[in-house]
Amino acid sequence: MSEDLVLELKDLSIQFNAKQVLNHINLHVKRGQIIGYIGPNGAGKSTTVKIILGLLDRYQGHVHVFGQDIRHGTVEYKRRIGYVPENGEIYDDLTAQEYILFVGQMYGMDAEIIKRKLAVLLEKFDMKTATHSRIGTFSKGMKQKLLIIASLIHNPDLIFFDEPLSGLDANSVMIIKEMMAQLAKQGKTIFYSSHIMDVVEKISDRILLLNEGEIVADGSFDQLKAKNKEGTLEQIFNQLTGFDQHQQLAEDIVAVIHGDDNNE
Repeated sequence: MSEDLVLELKDLSIQFNAKQVLNHINLHVKRGQIIGYIGPNGAGKSTTVKIILGLLDRYQGHVHVFGQDIRHGTVEYKRRIGYVPENGEIYDDLTAQEYILFVGQMYGMDAEIIKRKLAVLLEKFDMKTATHSRIGTFSKGMKQKLLIIASLIHNPDLIFFDEPLSGLDANSVMIIKEMMAQLAKQGKTIFYSSHIMDVVEKISDRILLLNEGEIVADGSFDQLKAKNKEGTLEQIFNQLTGFDQHQQLAEDIVAVIHGDDNNE
């Protein structure tokens, strides 16, 4: 396997209660790519990531991460992965420093190195005064920044961001987007999952669209646009997933909202 090949999925399938969630997914991912991993709710995006992370093992097919078959290998490959889940659980009773120390030491990092890196990262994220504050007092945006720090503190090579911009202010959004671009230039591979199509369109080198457990589009935005009639990623998304009722549904909702007023 090439050293540039970070992830390989071969005929990856999984069922839950007789429902086919993933259906023979085949995928090769090289280092240094920012991949927009998108699809409707229930398409199988989170399931794919959980399998790669080793959180689900009832799948069929093969998953190779950094050249290792995760079903038969050790858990060492997980040390090279960072993950921000869409709804990340966090320990509210811990301080920011206690939480990052806990996470970093699980990855085998030295405590003093963690503290040194954390001090700089908190300052850059405008959270320096929160170092010894309990997480339960944090705003949603502060918690999200801490989850991002936790996913990166150990300098991973493969990073999964699931709605990482949720709750962040405009300045932090710009920082995270630029940070992802610079990480990719350093050879890091990033899976970016979001329902905000214009962000995915702008930051992704490659876009994977999953629908009903199958990859229905794979390529750069320009490549996808060339293959489809529509112009924006949101329009391409709707075309390929068959969702074309948004205008009518919006009109129906507005009609209900104004219904009683119109009858007065």
